Amino acid sequence: MLNTLIGARRSWILVIISIFSSILILGSAGSESSTATGATDGLPQGKQSTIVVEKQELLPGDAVNPAILFFTKKDGSSLNENEIANLNSLTVAIKDQAFGGAVAAAQISQDGKAALIVLPLATTSDTDAIAEKIDVVREEINKALAPSMEFKVTGGAGFQADISKVFDGANVRLLAATAGVVALLLLITYRSPVLWLVPLIVVGLADRLAVTAALKASEVLGIPVDDAGSGILSVLVFGAGTNYALLLVSRYRDELRLVQSRVEAMRRAVSEVRESIVSAASTVILGISVLLLSLSPTTRGLGMSGAIGIAIALLFALVVLPSALMIFGRKLFWPFVPKVGQTLSGEKAGIWGRIGNLISKRPTRVLVSGSVALVIAALGLLSVTTGLSQNETFLKKPESVAAQEELGKYFPVGVTSPVEVITSNASVSTVVEKIKSADSSSIVEIGKTNDSITQVDVLLKNLPGSEASYAEVKNIREILSDVPSTYVGGTIAKEIDASDAAKRDIFVIAPLILLLVFSVLILLLRSIVGPMVLLLTVVATYAASMGISWQLFDRLFNFPALDAGVPLLSFLFLVALGVDYNIFLVARAKQEIKTHGISQGFIRALSSTGGVITSAGILLASVFAVLGVLPIIVLTQIGVIVFVGVLLDTLLVRTVIVPALGIRLGEKFWWPGKAPS
Repeated sequence: MLNTLIGARRSWILVIISIFSSILILGSAGSESSTATGATDGLPQGKQSTIVVEKQELLPGDAVNPAILFFTKKDGSSLNENEIANLNSLTVAIKDQAFGGAVAAAQISQDGKAALIVLPLATTSDTDAIAEKIDVVREEINKALAPSMEFKVTGGAGFQADISKVFDGANVRLLAATAGVVALLLLITYRSPVLWLVPLIVVGLADRLAVTAALKASEVLGIPVDDAGSGILSVLVFGAGTNYALLLVSRYRDELRLVQSRVEAMRRAVSEVRESIVSAASTVILGISVLLLSLSPTTRGLGMSGAIGIAIALLFALVVLPSALMIFGRKLFWPFVPKVGQTLSGEKAGIWGRIGNLISKRPTRVLVSGSVALVIAALGLLSVTTGLSQNETFLKKPESVAAQEELGKYFPVGVTSPVEVITSNASVSTVVEKIKSADSSSIVEIGKTNDSITQVDVLLKNLPGSEASYAEVKNIREILSDVPSTYVGGTIAKEIDASDAAKRDIFVIAPLILLLVFSVLILLLRSIVGPMVLLLTVVATYAASMGISWQLFDRLFNFPALDAGVPLLSFLFLVALGVDYNIFLVARAKQEIKTHGISQGFIRALSSTGGVITSAGILLASVFAVLGVLPIIVLTQIGVIVFVGVLLDTLLVRTVIVPALGIRLGEKFWWPGKAPS
């Protein structure tokens, strides 16, 4: 069916239709980059902290997310009466920005050297809206604040505002950096001043359509997509789409050396790579779709948007790109124009051909050496720690975190992140008594209430985000575990629940990803042993990349821990994307084995695809490394792990260990079937 779309005139028509259709779709779409604006969009379903947020919406004034305005004097001295009066006048100036239209008077520290004003804001995941509110508040305060004073913003809303600043224009920067990396690597790969533009434009168009389609699907299906998810989506589309383009262009160039007609050459190229590209895309689509089983709504959003993005990248790679390449004919490859009769890539000795010959002579030694290298690399896993606190999210400490630490010198450290307990009205006294009986010095405050439930706030004694603060919250949950209809939430509780949900997700989702990838490989290879072996190499690559990356994080970057969600997302990307190279190599080996036998078939497959796989791997690794342009540790960690893993996969596993396995196992690789003939 695809071949019927390939023709001299049809190519022009198809490209024109694609361009105009894309312009219409993009023109009708808004500029929104995130649909995650609900209060629970980033929280795991069914957890206590999430239930607390849901029930807070039933209380008068809805759930409140406080911005803590922290004031000190520039010279560090105590506040005088005029300065305190000035602070109280600020509560009137900013009351229009407060949820409910009122702001309580300033609280003064015991030593008189600091003050805080609690500005109540509505709970939401829309960080841009929070940031806009905070900016207005800053303007109002700067107009009226006494010259001797200075202030910082912290609390939950302050943290969200800092997140918003990080992502302000981030997608544009990320897209520009990604496109720049892809353009540079394509230019180096093709060594042509023009050729690189075609796949770059086609993939770039696919990316913009993918983002638009994902956001529309999010609105229809009610599955939120956050800013981080939109950024990862672009990285996925550019990485996978360019990989498919490299494979197609390489095969098209080979076919141009066999036949004169560019139409016939493209039809043959598409026929040869179609199965590989569809199988590779299918593994990614199926693998990333498993994220729909996550407890986190925004992680489900990443699964949905990623599947849509890869599907669009596949469509453009097999439908739009062939026509776009054909329009320009052979001249597109200038100055290295392919001519009929030239040597094919698989027939050249080349570096990969020489490596293949060396592997075929000593496959067992190669396997043992490669396996030992992976095991040594994976040893770094033994020292991995997981669980970043909210305060450790940024690469550089933002104002909200610095203010929270400084505020702890003057006020109870838990004032910025109180434990929020929701209980039935009948159990309020029981909750207070149990907490007080466990520690009589605990600061417990009874907050909002309605006809059935009441909120009780408990101030933490330890710095929020510390191990001691996690222990406090867990202890409170244990104390109140036998009180019916009682739920413990708040910022620290959310972090605990997010970590628990991430552990559940990896134990549920990771095996399903492996099962789906295994199924696709069975369908492709018509074998059991081959897919099992290939899957083991992918898992080994993941373990090795995690081990190496943790050493970098711990020794070079000084990261305190891995974010709880990083292991699962890294596993997904490395398994689903890494298996692409398995597919590219083994699919070509199937073709070569038919006429050259198993050993020579793998050597020729490596010779013909080694360059493509290396280029594709370096490109994909570089694209994921671009995530580091955003100063969010979780994205940096994902980018580094995938970068290391894809390079390992490309330079060692897929191009050395897998051919050695295929040659060493011989006919057994294809059991219970037979080697292609």
